[in-house]
Amino acid sequence: MSRLLHTGQVIVDLVMALDSLPVSGGDVLARSASFEAGGGFNVMAAAKRNGLPVVYLGRHGNGRFGDLARAAMQAEGVEMALVASTDKDTGLCVSLTEASTERTFISHLGAEGDLSAEDLAGVLPRADDYVYVSGYSLLLDGKAQALLDWLLALPREIRVVFDPGPLVRAVDSPLMVALLPRIDIWTSNGPEALAFTGADSLAQALGDLQRHLPEGALRVVRDGPNGCWVNEQHVPGFKVKAVDSNGAGDAHAGVFIAGLASGLTPAQAARRANAAAALAVTRWGPATSPGTAEVDALLTE
Repeated sequence: MSRLLHTGQVIVDLVMALDSLPVSGGDVLARSASFEAGGGFNVMAAAKRNGLPVVYLGRHGNGRFGDLARAAMQAEGVEMALVASTDKDTGLCVSLTEASTERTFISHLGAEGDLSAEDLAGVLPRADDYVYVSGYSLLLDGKAQALLDWLLALPREIRVVFDPGPLVRAVDSPLMVALLPRIDIWTSNGPEALAFTGADSLAQALGDLQRHLPEGALRVVRDGPNGCWVNEQHVPGFKVKAVDSNGAGDAHAGVFIAGLASGLTPAQAARRANAAAALAVTRWGPATSPGTAEVDALLTE
């Protein structure tokens, strides 16, 4: 059975809801606040809730935040390939969501910012696995080169899924130049696709992405409530009342991969992913992806 092997970073989010951000030096009261597992956890939870076994290949720390991250992964049934680090705790992200649903993040990395060739040497991917790569990982000095070397050595039948994140403006960086020919599935939002390609429209960006990626690669670009594009095919979204966009893209990515792994066509998987993202934005917090039954229910309405 296929698995999702996630090479990104699980951190802990301090999630706060507020009317609007204060000016520099200002002070506001948040309507709510809680500590939640976040970062790469969001994609993994979405995939696992939709029937795809998941293995976390990143590090996790030895303090209060590491304990919280591990408890969340264990509760979702996510397998952890590495034991807890002994010298660092898991990192923290302050996640601020305004009434407009706009998000602001302030992050501090911990144990998850490091990964060695020795860490990855014990991982044995299978031919039908999906390996998820976050652009954030390729910005980390203690992780990027070891991860890239491992990815480039994978057999071609193992599918590599890439979420560019902050690397959207680094198309010519040595790491991106090396990784692009190995990407099987690109998943991003519209602004990221536009920034990466320098295009003026999503239609142009989708065509430009095709020139960057190997032949046959899937290009999945999310377009908010309008749904998403899979290559040149538009897959409509769902109308909902959004309260928090945090984690919606992660829900989309995890459910899309789970759909492909179950044998769906890309368009069918995207339809399920659109439904999952729509439900996710109606809920507060980072890892709000619905499970299979909830996605099914929305699709049949």
